[in-house]
Amino acid sequence: MSFHSAAAQLVTLAAEGEPHGGNHDSLNPAITGGSALVILLLLLWITTRFNRDR
Repeated sequence: MSFHSAAAQLVTLAAEGEPHGGNHDSLNPAITGGSALVILLLLLWITTRFNRDR
C-alpha cells in the first residue's frame, strides 16, 4: 500500500465520520474559551502567590 492510497483512504474515512461540519453540538466556543481563560487566570494567580522571592 503506497502512502498516497493510504492518505486517500484516511481522508475518505474522515469525511464519512463527520456528516455535519465537524463541530460537536455540545461544544459552545464561548463557554470553552471562557473556561480556558478562567483556568489560565487561576493558574497565573496561584503561580504568583507562591512566587515570593522577588
